[in-house]
Amino acid sequence: MSESNETKNNHSFESAITRLEEIVRALEVGQAPLDTSLALFEEGISLVKLCNRRLDEAEQKIKILQGADDGSMIEADFGGTRA
Repeated sequence: MSESNETKNNHSFESAITRLEEIVRALEVGQAPLDTSLALFEEGISLVKLCNRRLDEAEQKIKILQGADDGSMIEADFGGTRA
């Protein structure tokens, strides 16, 4: 199972979450035929992967300004230790 180009390229994090919520509601109702339910589930899995990837990318970009002993400011990666 591979992610479609549409899922990879056309969703912001927020729109992916919104679509996931729609998919969950549709699957909870349980009225869709099996093939449709499976397609929705596969789309949901792709969106979860997209969201996880976007969160990982955002975490890597987060910088925390930390005060050095001399009063200057330094940048450290998110989760880094204080200088």
